[in-house]
Amino acid sequence: MTRPAVVLLSGGLDSTTVLAIAKAEGFSPYALSFDYGQRHRSELQAAAAVASAQDVNRHVVATIDLRVFGGSALTADVSIPKHETVSELSTDEVPITYVPARNTIFLSFALAYAETVEAADIFIGVNALDYSGYPDCRPEYIQAYETMANLATKAGVGGSKLSIHTPLISLTKADIIRRGLELGVDYGLTSSCYDPSPSGRPCGHCDSCLLRLKGFAEAGTPDPLRYQTAA
Repeated sequence: MTRPAVVLLSGGLDSTTVLAIAKAEGFSPYALSFDYGQRHRSELQAAAAVASAQDVNRHVVATIDLRVFGGSALTADVSIPKHETVSELSTDEVPITYVPARNTIFLSFALAYAETVEAADIFIGVNALDYSGYPDCRPEYIQAYETMANLATKAGVGGSKLSIHTPLISLTKADIIRRGLELGVDYGLTSSCYDPSPSGRPCGHCDSCLLRLKGFAEAGTPDPLRYQTAA
């Protein structure tokens, strides 16, 4: 019998790969996406397409309006930084595309969802190598959250240990893409761009696009998405 697991699914490259990994490991996935006021809402269409293609048990889209706080180029009227090459990206400073406490908020919803479906496992596609330097993507953050989760839930205090799985945490983007292709992931369904066109075409110059393009180049396989312009 397969075990239920909640999988955070943005519709991007990483979370789509994580969903495929969870399935390959024998879990029955319950996908969770968020409409949080993000400017790149086209990712929700991608998440729905991915959830359908990978035949998840259930796909829930939770609505939270993080625009009431702002503080990020993804949720406020702030320009998305654009670059010509990935070498211009820096992890020395947290970029303006960081959404304050986003993963903490998302994991809290995942925790509640997991309790309702009696799942002891949550999957999230955080990565600490080819990433934008977000503080809530680091291993020590995930470990601390898992400890808190097991203290804060009925299941946890009842002796059912919850585990947060981060199968991509130490992989490069190229490694992630190779793993996904091995599992039959269709990356043509995904959306990674922070500033897509109204039709959903990626810009090719934001942090997320540049890291994605770098990954496909290093993996030696073409990105199936059509870009407005590619750096």
